[in-house]
Amino acid sequence: MADDALIRDPAGGMPRLLQIMRRLRDPQSGCPWDIEQDFASIAPYTIEEAYEVADAITREAWDDLRDELGDLLLQTVFHAQIAADKGLFEFDDVANAIADKMLARHPHVFGDEPRDKTAEEQTRDWEAVKAIERAAKSQTGVLDGVAVGLPALLRAVKLQKRAARVGFDWPDASLVIDKIAEEAAELREAAETLGQAQVEEEFGDLLFVMANLARHMKVEPEAALRAANAKFTRRFARIEALLAEKGRTPDQSDLTEMDALWEQAKREERG
Repeated sequence: MADDALIRDPAGGMPRLLQIMRRLRDPQSGCPWDIEQDFASIAPYTIEEAYEVADAITREAWDDLRDELGDLLLQTVFHAQIAADKGLFEFDDVANAIADKMLARHPHVFGDEPRDKTAEEQTRDWEAVKAIERAAKSQTGVLDGVAVGLPALLRAVKLQKRAARVGFDWPDASLVIDKIAEEAAELREAAETLGQAQVEEEFGDLLFVMANLARHMKVEPEAALRAANAKFTRRFARIEALLAEKGRTPDQSDLTEMDALWEQAKREERG
């Protein structure tokens, strides 16, 4: 069969992948697990694969990046096939929609506008085009269209960027740092005198302001936290290794010893 030949063609490219997904979702001959999935059940995998792409980039693991981009592409194909099965849209509709969007948002490349603009000017133009697109969707509020399903830290930054465009922002980072001190004090007070719900609220306020500080300092907070996670993992692994040299494990140690080993790991990293 022609379809089977395409599925087994190692150079089949995008048509091959689309055909594989159609076969997996076939009600008669497909995979029971793939057939059972819907948009909601697949969404967590989509988010996970995006983070794995980011992780491969951080590690500069280019073979891994190739594989992770494939996993992420599969998620797009999966969602598109579910949509096709429901009669909503096809994969080509997805590709054409983003192609049309790129043309509309780059008139300095595909239109007659000049290219001699700074990156900042092009960013402003980009945002103006997106504002028109949101208005066409009846998204007239400043914060309309910022996806609720984004990771909370990323959504915080996007909400703050939107508000900043209309002047609702601190003029410099020093004022944000002052606000962090204020929120930290309120969190301490809540922990000492209020209930868990108030503690969580104040903790959220502190995280939100920390995200704002990242924006003012031009730090990507997700990337910064991933780097901090990696550093913690690396240094704690060194603690385990140093304890292993003594024939012990962390649960056979105590905080004082492990803190000293942590400082040793820091010194070793700094050379």
